[in-house]
Amino acid sequence: MQNAEFGKFLTQLRKKVHLSQAQLGAKVGVSSKTISNWENGKGKPGLDVVSRLADALEVSLDELLRSSPEAKKITKIVITGGPCAGKTTAMSWIQNAFTKLGYVVLFVDETATQLINGGAAPWLNHSNRNYQLHLIQLQGAKENAFTEIARTMTSNKILIVCDRAAMDNCAYMTAEEFSWVLKQLQVGKVELRDQYDAVFHLVTAAKGAEKYYTLSNNQARTETVEEAAALDDKLIAAWTGHPYFRIIDNTTEFEEKMLRLIQEITTYLGESDPMKVQRKFLIERPKARVLESLPNCERVDIIQTYLKTDENTEQLRIRQRGSNGHYIYFKKRKKKLSDMKVVEEEERLSQEEYLSLMVQADPAYRTIHKERYCLSVNGLYCEIDIFPDLPDTAIMEIKLHSRDQEISFPKGIHVIREVTEDPAYSNHEMARIR
Repeated sequence: MQNAEFGKFLTQLRKKVHLSQAQLGAKVGVSSKTISNWENGKGKPGLDVVSRLADALEVSLDELLRSSPEAKKITKIVITGGPCAGKTTAMSWIQNAFTKLGYVVLFVDETATQLINGGAAPWLNHSNRNYQLHLIQLQGAKENAFTEIARTMTSNKILIVCDRAAMDNCAYMTAEEFSWVLKQLQVGKVELRDQYDAVFHLVTAAKGAEKYYTLSNNQARTETVEEAAALDDKLIAAWTGHPYFRIIDNTTEFEEKMLRLIQEITTYLGESDPMKVQRKFLIERPKARVLESLPNCERVDIIQTYLKTDENTEQLRIRQRGSNGHYIYFKKRKKKLSDMKVVEEEERLSQEEYLSLMVQADPAYRTIHKERYCLSVNGLYCEIDIFPDLPDTAIMEIKLHSRDQEISFPKGIHVIREVTEDPAYSNHEMARIR
């Protein structure tokens, strides 16, 4: 059980027996601050304490350490991509790799292919928007069924893999049709897109590996090379803006492409050090209309608050992220290893959890408000942050696989200088009250 998961479960059990942190600490023989640290995920009790803790909480030792529903880690990811990108092979690699790591791996098959193979093809339907609505509803029902079944399983590590998901349908609709579908679903774009924990896009072979592009291995595939490349761009645009979106291109041989995908998922799950290489640039402040005119650009509003932490090398923050009144909430713990390498651990919060953590805001830091424009350029995922108090400049961050990876800057972006190693341009320093 992870520290954060244990902490949530401990809080539940303590409240169930109507004990304060101080009262529980007295029963166990530790301070109320120690109980608070456990509940906030900053540590776990040692073997000399857990038996007394289980007795005080009126549960068995087994239930405390292993058997709580909250101890179960269910992660839902999306594998998407253009036609002939390698998704079918990827599913086999994912099954083999993560079963070995102790995961139960569940697959939600591609809903569009399921309908087409069953005779319910979109070109036979008189209304595209109705077809896409029913497709998304069926997708959601399947995902809900898999999630509920996962909750009944004994394994504490479950990976749900969606072969495409809700936002893929956006690539097959006009903006007007998509708005109509959202209205029928009574959901916002952010909620529909960001319900998934992570999204991994495999680039079509039609972009960079044209000699391998074929229609023979999927009877539902009909696109030419040119159509496949255009569709790939639309799919990237549909998912752009998701907080954890990674693009796996064709710059290597296919086997290496699959290995890169497995490494990206492994890193996200925290099974290897979630270490990222990132470079940051100070740029001339771009006009919003220029950015918003790009087909693969998505704007999100971010409110970021830093919380108190005991470690000088660690940052703890909570974030509200979304647009047009639709928001999701996160808590992130960030440790800096060097100027270009950081380790990050992030978890999704409910609105209630987010609001409850606000009381732990560090008074030494102001809350940051910013507009973020997410866009993809030649397989790289870029984020441009625009701050109200920087009238002439903005900050662009690019996440890379290695320090030496070549960078292609978006068209129309004018770089002033690199500020990767300048602490003055970190969000943490910009929020500091002086």
